Amino acid sequence: MASNTEGDYQYTPGLHSVTYVTAPNEETAKKLAEGLVKNKLAACVNIIPSIFSVYEWKDEIQKDPEVLMMIKTRTSRLEDLTKFVRDNHPYEVCEVISTPIQHGNLPYLKWLGEIVPDKQ
Repeated sequence: MASNTEGDYQYTPGLHSVTYVTAPNEETAKKLAEGLVKNKLAACVNIIPSIFSVYEWKDEIQKDPEVLMMIKTRTSRLEDLTKFVRDNHPYEVCEVISTPIQHGNLPYLKWLGEIVPDKQ
């Protein structure tokens, strides 16, 4: 198994997270992404176009084209990130789900931590 140490940088599993948010279109996703990065709630947001979501909403099966946002952030900032998305998203109930990063490219994880400050 690869080491979680490179030079003097040691990564603690779970320090950072990937958050997934769906949006109705690229314009909405770009606006949310820019706000997240500008407000230091995310280091990077990937916008993945052309997904198709099937879900139940208000007792009916819905089928909608959407885009997926893959957001890299500090785990300590998830509450603030979620609030920002909820306050700026057009959906009545928006998807914001996260999973911790256990391992990855250490220079990238170090950069992520430098871009997104820890919650004070």
